[in-house]
Amino acid sequence: MIQIIEGSKEIEKLENIFNRTSMDAEDVLIKVDQILKDVRKRGDEALLRYTQLYDGNILEDIKVNTKEIEDAKKNISKDLMGAIKNAIDNIYEYHRKQVDKGFMMEEKEGIILGQIINPIERVGVYIPGGTASYPSTVMMNVIPANIAGVKEIIMVTPADEKGRVKESILVTADLLGVKEIYKVGGAQAIAALGYGTETVPKVDKIVGPGNIYVAMAKRKVAGLVGIDMIAGPSEVVVLADKTANPKFIAADLIAQAEHDTRAASILVTDSKDLGYRVIDQLNSQLYTLERRETAEKSLADYGAIIITKSLKEGIDIVNRLAPEHLEIMTANPMEDYKEIKNAGAIFLGEYSAEAVGDYYGGTNHTLPTSRTARFSSPLGVYDFIKRTSLVYYSPGALKKAGPDIINLATEESLTGHANSIKVRLEGEDV
Repeated sequence: MIQIIEGSKEIEKLENIFNRTSMDAEDVLIKVDQILKDVRKRGDEALLRYTQLYDGNILEDIKVNTKEIEDAKKNISKDLMGAIKNAIDNIYEYHRKQVDKGFMMEEKEGIILGQIINPIERVGVYIPGGTASYPSTVMMNVIPANIAGVKEIIMVTPADEKGRVKESILVTADLLGVKEIYKVGGAQAIAALGYGTETVPKVDKIVGPGNIYVAMAKRKVAGLVGIDMIAGPSEVVVLADKTANPKFIAADLIAQAEHDTRAASILVTDSKDLGYRVIDQLNSQLYTLERRETAEKSLADYGAIIITKSLKEGIDIVNRLAPEHLEIMTANPMEDYKEIKNAGAIFLGEYSAEAVGDYYGGTNHTLPTSRTARFSSPLGVYDFIKRTSLVYYSPGALKKAGPDIINLATEESLTGHANSIKVRLEGEDV
């Protein structure tokens, strides 16, 4: 069951939990490298072979056809369709606030500086499959791309052993205007998006979470194409004091743990009594869980309850861990969150469960993991745009600035740079 850690003295144990992706990476990279090389060389032939090998299905056509989408729309329940549409509305409303319109500066005579915004032309979206598949991830990745104005969105997702993609994924993609969906997953799907094959077009950027093979494949193609982030297994930290409800905390730790056996679920509290009451609730709630075996292993391997001397010590630990998800269940969460510097998403109060953000609230659930919230941000509209600088100097403005530019270029021994200014100034009547 979940381990108990006394304060920050054993914080290295927690850092090891949060660094688990990098510790596993080297073993995976060798296999991933071979898959990437194979798909790059042999295209669809290799793609189909790896799809059969890893996904267990033989596909005649890897592209989802119109009939499959229409059948999915007929079969999906009315209630689920309504929930998907409501979530889409919420996510659109939040992400529209992120639109950057660029700027122009004309504050000095003869000088114009600016920044123009253009969308990325073609984006590949990876949607996980396997033990679970996520229509919510379709929304979180496609909606900000749509708002940014991306022209082409290419989606890849593993099919089941019968060659079918989950109906809710197809319906969600259709509602969001995705025209190309391919039944491939794993490192081979990333290779197809990164290099292109006879069937799957090469993209400019790849987004979307996946297992460690997907993460390492994205790492290998980064630079050739853009990527959003190298995401590790999911994680939650709950910061709580004695006023918190242990039943709620246990439910949220379990919700995280059921993702997969490598998910991390951490409670940080200054109340030892609360910690032990949470353990009692974990034992009680796990009993009825559908994915009990997965959650139990996750909690045993990557779960922890950290008992601190004070709430301040707990906040310091949270900032050091920089979790993907942070829930604050304290007497005053609306003040305590202001001390948090490193977190992917913060959920305030006992009724703001992480699941609200995962599915419905509007914020993005594609978040930095493995302590990368120290320097990374949630996926957003800004991940699907390019910023281009504009520079205009009139002859008079260059005459005024020229000596400074020449001096700086000369200091760096770049005489060609200096000369490019001199030739414009010599003999000019400006």
